[in-house]
Amino acid sequence: MSFDTLGLAEPLLKALRDQGYDQPTPIQQQAIPAVLAGGDLLAGAQTGTGKTAGFTLPLLHKLAGSHPLKDNRGRYAIRALILTPTRELAAQVEESVRNYGKYLKLSSMVMFGGVGMQPQIDRLKRGVDILVATPGRLLDHHQQGTLDLSHVQYFVLDEADRMLDMGFIHDIKKVLAVLPPKKQSLLFSATFSDEIKALAERLLNKPAVIEVARRNATADTIAQKVHPVDREAKKDLLTHLIKSQDWHQVLVFTRMKHGANRLTEHLVKSGITAMAIHGNKSQGARTKALADFKSGELQVLVATDIAARGIDIDQLPHVVNYELPNVPEDYVHRIGRTGRAGAQGEAVSLVCVDELAFLRDIEKLIKRPIPKEVVAGFEPDPHAKPEPIQIGRRTLNGGLGRSGGGGGGGGGNRPPRPAGQGKPQQHARGGANGQQQPRPRSGGQGGAAKPARTGGAPRSAGSRGGR
Repeated sequence: MSFDTLGLAEPLLKALRDQGYDQPTPIQQQAIPAVLAGGDLLAGAQTGTGKTAGFTLPLLHKLAGSHPLKDNRGRYAIRALILTPTRELAAQVEESVRNYGKYLKLSSMVMFGGVGMQPQIDRLKRGVDILVATPGRLLDHHQQGTLDLSHVQYFVLDEADRMLDMGFIHDIKKVLAVLPPKKQSLLFSATFSDEIKALAERLLNKPAVIEVARRNATADTIAQKVHPVDREAKKDLLTHLIKSQDWHQVLVFTRMKHGANRLTEHLVKSGITAMAIHGNKSQGARTKALADFKSGELQVLVATDIAARGIDIDQLPHVVNYELPNVPEDYVHRIGRTGRAGAQGEAVSLVCVDELAFLRDIEKLIKRPIPKEVVAGFEPDPHAKPEPIQIGRRTLNGGLGRSGGGGGGGGGNRPPRPAGQGKPQQHARGGANGQQQPRPRSGGQGGAAKPARTGGAPRSAGSRGGR
């Protein structure tokens, strides 16, 4: 099957050809006709399978084939709203909109927090067809009366599972309350949990349901491996692996922000170019780190789970779990950054005795054991005793699979959401992850995504970010 057979307009097909794409992925083969048909959609697929193109292409087709709307101030009205959990993902989705819609006379902008609101207000005054936003900044604009959502015809909730994990459920409900009741709604999620199904019942009207990969599966193109090691030797083992195997473009995951900082300092002292991205880093620092990593100037990017949600890099060869996640589904999300679009990738986990229960939970989730390989010179002490793992305010005895300190739950249990599943803390507004295929060319975009009226009109600077 080719894109030519899916009913997309010629300007979209031309933009796809410009980028070298001719065959849709399985999610695109099913989602594009479903969206073009006009009904609501609940779609699930693994990371890296092409969800973003699955909704941006048919939305662009439908918007280009209808007349633009004016709001009560005479401005072009927002007709499509795409909501994402993180800043980096918002920027990448809007980049996809511009890349695929470059031969159409449609305008788009990205809106997220961590930057000033005035440039966004100025951009909104000029009229926008497609708005890509994070929930917090979108609500800020709505509350200040700088945003009119009453003409939205198409609503996309992207990365819905991560939205819920980050505590955005109340914000999502507030957004739904101000959107027109009559619209086409699309919900995309990596997994179909009970919470996702409940959200879908609230948002969607008799939706088509698409799921192209079994739940919580890992891609066959990813070679997975565990290196057992003592906790104190992890830094040196990672340094050894990077240098001895001449790794470049290595994405390394830690559980906590301070752990990411400490590991980065160690790698830099060892002569390896490395930077950390997490919620305490400024948007400018995160954007620069991501741009340098994409361009190959930066050898290692150390990230927490939330911060990594905007990383979408062609042919990323190596993902390292410096520390295993205590939520097993996050392992699938982490290693999904490599092995994309049929390319081979490697996912290496450095596992100490404290994390054995986390490893068992992960292997149970993915329904297969992960091969173990001890690295010479880094053999773990067979008599080592597991120690409790501190994650935020929780203490988990990961090696034993029991939690202490009043945290509750076993080593693989999902941590509690922010109080009452309510409004997340400020630092949770925007982390990172992106997963689309076909993938836009990386341009170090991050927070500096420029809005553009596509179709030859010059791009205007000034649309940056949201909460």
